[in-house]
Amino acid sequence: MAESLTVLRRLSYAVGHFLNDLCASMWFTYLLVYYHSVLGFQNSYAGVLLLIGQVADGVCTPLIGYESDRTSGCCNYGKRKTWHLIGTVSVVISFPFIFNQCMGCSEYTPQWASLIYFIPFIIIFQFGWAATQISHLSLIPELVKAESAKVELTAYRYAFTVIANITVYAVAWLLFHFQSNEDPSITDNLGPVDIPIFRNLSLIVWAIGMLFSLLFHLGTRETKAGGSEDEDEVDGGDEGERKPLLTRLAPNSPSVALRWQHWLKEPSFYQVAVLYMCTRLIVNLSQTYISMYLINTLLLPKKYIATIPLVMYVSGFFSSFIMKPFNKLIGKSLVYFVGLVLIMIFSYWVLLDTHMGDGVYGAAVLLGTGSATILVMSLSMTADLIADQTQSGAFVYGAMSFTDKVANGVGVIIIQGLHPCHTQACCPACVWYYHYVMVIVTGGVAVVAALSLCSILIWPIRIRRRLGVIPGLMSDGEDSGSSEPTLVN
Repeated sequence: MAESLTVLRRLSYAVGHFLNDLCASMWFTYLLVYYHSVLGFQNSYAGVLLLIGQVADGVCTPLIGYESDRTSGCCNYGKRKTWHLIGTVSVVISFPFIFNQCMGCSEYTPQWASLIYFIPFIIIFQFGWAATQISHLSLIPELVKAESAKVELTAYRYAFTVIANITVYAVAWLLFHFQSNEDPSITDNLGPVDIPIFRNLSLIVWAIGMLFSLLFHLGTRETKAGGSEDEDEVDGGDEGERKPLLTRLAPNSPSVALRWQHWLKEPSFYQVAVLYMCTRLIVNLSQTYISMYLINTLLLPKKYIATIPLVMYVSGFFSSFIMKPFNKLIGKSLVYFVGLVLIMIFSYWVLLDTHMGDGVYGAAVLLGTGSATILVMSLSMTADLIADQTQSGAFVYGAMSFTDKVANGVGVIIIQGLHPCHTQACCPACVWYYHYVMVIVTGGVAVVAALSLCSILIWPIRIRRRLGVIPGLMSDGEDSGSSEPTLVN
């Protein structure tokens, strides 16, 4: 394990989630819009599809995390990269069918039949997405051990997440632009005429993602547990960065391997899980409903469902590069709080300004910057929680992701179920409904995230290792009945 990695190896690692990021961008931003406004599904049916996907992802994630920790990989390829490859193949064979028409269906096909057609593809896609995500995240504490290096690697990873989103929205804008130039009679409203737009968009990002997945597998070397990188892979790190993230009970204390059942007994595990869940709720639900808000509340042309998310992620991209110096200066918790403040300002702006006009671009900058900040910091806090417990790191990431996926799915089905319009087309009530949805999923959830952050500030992250639970913790001569927590610096 290295203190840090060369730039080339950081980039090779960071592109390993690019296919997932491209697909997730389309999934969260365009799934409801595509199935409701383009294919004409009822609000509840569109919500059910997203819920099934989120629940499938949520169920698969901890199971994959557990299996990823206990298996050794295929043919000495590395257990994380093996699961990454399995996930990539699953995504590749399923995703193109999700943003396409039902094969063999006609205008007379009942919606419930079309719903059943899409479900298997969504489940396979979400299984693959979960396998790729967990294996990729679990590589962070295995590749580097310095705290700043983990933050940096997470920032690189998120930078490519932003690039993936920018790619999706830029291609979407180009497709809408070419469509309007070819046929000026096409209106600015979404409808069945836009089916080829979303089909072509999904195929383009699918091809790009496969290329970057190949680069990841060729350029990333997974180290064996307890192994170390070659000396020439280390490119820096001062003495302060070489300190372990968790202080041990004694310098000569043996390293103790936490298993999944031990994590479930740690209060800090739940503290970080709630913070991560709130972070993902803000990021994913705002991404899901920003398109609905733009076309139904602000009544903007359909090209804005590409340009506004594009502005959000360009802002997030630039903010990801300044997180490392700010993290060193004020720490993760305060950087996270700054991100929450930006999101709360966005929510207040949306609440007060019902006719934004060009101001929507400024609001998009706030939301994009705030979302990028809290996501990178929450992932970094999760890596801090794991520290050197890399053998069970996939379970921790899987459990965190489980809470986020299920919460997002439940949130979407509640929002779709409470929708005041019971027809395929949106009614006038859509105007105020999506207005308050955007306020609640950003500002409301940000308040809960702030409370969770306060709990971490008041009760710092501790791993309570007791002899009665995990034998062999204390060195000879220590009182076997005593108990001492380990603290995150």
